Amino acid sequence: MAGIVGCIGKEAGSTRVEKMIENIKHRGSNGPMVKNVPSGSVGFVGANGNGINGEKPIVLIDGMLVRDNGNKEVSDEDYIREKYMRHGKDVFSKISGSYACVIVDEDECIIARDHVGARPVVYNESEQNELLFASEAKAFKEYASDVEELMPGHYFSTKEGLKKFDDCPVNLPEWETPEEAVKAVRELIIEAVEQMMKSGGIGGVSLSGGLDSSIILAVAREYDKNLKAFTGTLAENPGEDLKYARLLADYLDVEHHVYEITQEDIESIIPKAVWHLESFDEDCIVGFIANYYTSRLASEHVDSVLVGEGADELFGGYFRELQDISDPAEKEKIGKKLLDISYNTALRRLDRGWMSNSMEYNAPFLNPSVVALSHEIPMNLKVSSIEKWILREAFRDMLPQEIADRPKLRFSRGVGVDDQVDKVVPDSIGEKELKENPKSRGGLSLQSPKELYFYRLFKEHFPEGYECLTGRWDPFK
Repeated sequence: MAGIVGCIGKEAGSTRVEKMIENIKHRGSNGPMVKNVPSGSVGFVGANGNGINGEKPIVLIDGMLVRDNGNKEVSDEDYIREKYMRHGKDVFSKISGSYACVIVDEDECIIARDHVGARPVVYNESEQNELLFASEAKAFKEYASDVEELMPGHYFSTKEGLKKFDDCPVNLPEWETPEEAVKAVRELIIEAVEQMMKSGGIGGVSLSGGLDSSIILAVAREYDKNLKAFTGTLAENPGEDLKYARLLADYLDVEHHVYEITQEDIESIIPKAVWHLESFDEDCIVGFIANYYTSRLASEHVDSVLVGEGADELFGGYFRELQDISDPAEKEKIGKKLLDISYNTALRRLDRGWMSNSMEYNAPFLNPSVVALSHEIPMNLKVSSIEKWILREAFRDMLPQEIADRPKLRFSRGVGVDDQVDKVVPDSIGEKELKENPKSRGGLSLQSPKELYFYRLFKEHFPEGYECLTGRWDPFK
């Protein structure tokens, strides 16, 4: 877990960076640390901070790299530094993982983000060529009225501007038949879990009771029998997820912790959810709630967890969005769009939900090899009579049949939170009010009275130029 900030330019200084890092101190349990660099300062809050006090060039990273055999003989910062010294900015095509990173080399500052965009980084470049950057936009809202999100697979350099970089090559198993494809999926997901478990520090799994997190727990337990499982559910009338989560925990003989989310919890967290997410999208905010309370529970027991996010976007999890599309090419197009926007929807609520409680999380489904293989698998192997067919077949033998065959529910629906959030919206904000205020100031259509309420909370925290951070999960909105 980590938060990174920086200020490069004539107005740069350690005082400004100290204020910036204070706004995102929730992203790390240690720190903050601030370092003066040529033409500016950078800051870090997180688990270590080796890169800020070590050798030059300075390297800071939020996230985790994927290295052969889980090799951790040197830190990720040192690993990037060594490769940067050999390859320059081509380094980003030589490393893989879920990361956002900063490299300060003499008078040049470079920020970069992995191809999926699992970890966030935003920036602002002024007309005076001053660069502000941070893991979250709230870090510099006092200093910049607008913001840009660094797109996945790109870097920004104070000397070269914005550049796209190539994927890091990965070795994929060959397959021709559906049976071979199933085997390849199983092989790479198990390898991804194994790499993360060998990195050390993983103490548990966020267990929703759905297929994806159940697979991760079943595989991870093969490497550590003492793993704990954490589930968030509604206290009153809990959703279906709890039943299946308990079923799997008992099936695997795993210590299981449950947080019961009350109506008071929901009412108190909504304003914080908008602030943490930097978004007023209703799907994102509702999904954040379960992530927040599950991570708060987990933080009382472990330092780091595995999560099941990413599988829906990669393996056809959004069946209802695809089932009415008869054209195979159109299905592939929509499936790709769901992955392309995931960094600003599902992955955002994941990142902000867990980092709000200083909890490190790792998503094996976002391993670069798993992502690359998913691109090769046609939609008819992902979605047949049920979503994620190939994923179910790959791990059917490790799961109870009830979970292997369980249809997907949205995380917030399975937890039971969706309907309860509606009760938080003030009575003064209804359909009439929405009709009179159908769009944000920046022109984004508001989907419901609930979202209009979220948008008004958003305006209390952020300037209009930050509305671009609100993404849409539904590809048809």
